[in-house]
Amino acid sequence: MGELHPLGENLPEECRVFAVELRKLFLGLGISVRRYAVRRHRDPSTVSRFLNGTRIPPWEFVFDLFADLAARRGVAPTPAAIELVRELHRAAVRTSRSPGHAMEILQVQLADADRDARVSMAHQDALGEALLDRKHRIADLEVRLNQAEAAWATERARADALERDLPDRDELLKERDLLQQEVRRLAEELEEVRLRGRRAEERCLVLERQLAMVESQPPVVVPQPEQAPGGPEGPTAPKRGTGPRPKILVVDDQQNNLLAMEAVLATLDQELVTATSGQEALKALLDHDDFAVILLDVQMPEMDGYETAAHIKRRPRNRDIPIIFLTAMGADPEHSSRGYAAGAVDYMAKPFDPWALRAKVSVFTEIFLERRQRRSQGEDPADWG
Repeated sequence: MGELHPLGENLPEECRVFAVELRKLFLGLGISVRRYAVRRHRDPSTVSRFLNGTRIPPWEFVFDLFADLAARRGVAPTPAAIELVRELHRAAVRTSRSPGHAMEILQVQLADADRDARVSMAHQDALGEALLDRKHRIADLEVRLNQAEAAWATERARADALERDLPDRDELLKERDLLQQEVRRLAEELEEVRLRGRRAEERCLVLERQLAMVESQPPVVVPQPEQAPGGPEGPTAPKRGTGPRPKILVVDDQQNNLLAMEAVLATLDQELVTATSGQEALKALLDHDDFAVILLDVQMPEMDGYETAAHIKRRPRNRDIPIIFLTAMGADPEHSSRGYAAGAVDYMAKPFDPWALRAKVSVFTEIFLERRQRRSQGEDPADWG
């Protein structure tokens, strides 16, 4: 137990409260940090940082801790206890947002997608072998049946005796029919497995591109609170027009998805405002009126993306803000038509291509900046296009 380090210094309050609850769960196991790290195939120093609050673990680590504690005590944790720790974990994640944490989430998703691809490939090979075996058996049965038919054709006069000599003809026909049905079933299952494998491979490619983008981002520079008047200033990026940075509203009920989109859009010269529900998004639109574009998830509890978009379009001050729907339901015509009918300008499927998302956001940001510049120059809004 001596390996359990004290809580880290200068922790945010949400991270400290979550770390205290996490340590209580771990102490209930009665084992050392190193031993638990070996049990769960993790690095001991990483587990130690999870427990002293300097690093927020993924929810999978906390869930495994609940499972191990239940196995030791013989009593499962109550849903209320799990939900309490879950809320503390969400609060800690919101407080400690960083590209590193987003990268870890993406790596977990990449590992899951890679595992699905490998399982699908193994399943595909097994089904292929079973299908080939059934086809060989059918061919063998066809040969035997043809031999029997030839014998009947040439031995018409001895048909009764031949039937007594081959009492298994009906059984052979029945077995052949059953094998043909099994071949059709296996062929359909093999096609489904191939489709799942292709989708898993596509997820791997997109997640690898997202990881590459997060890894290529420069470290975040924390601005100094004050600077002496007349002091030296470093080179700055040229500003586009005047006024504050344009805002991007990102709405998704999954905190991991918000972190991933923040990491993808972090290098753009824009201010990101996040919301985890349709109600929070509507409140953000009341507090701010200078959003360049809204990235809106479709599947959300209580108020989904379509209903949220309808509320936005009914407000005169917000109806001209472009909305891009992001959804894991796929971009089939039924869903995309409903999105466009709700007032969206685009419809993207998850996992999204990070380069395409950045390009679309940049286009709508440029349009917003151009309109704001024209407004500041006193041009007629009817001429903005």
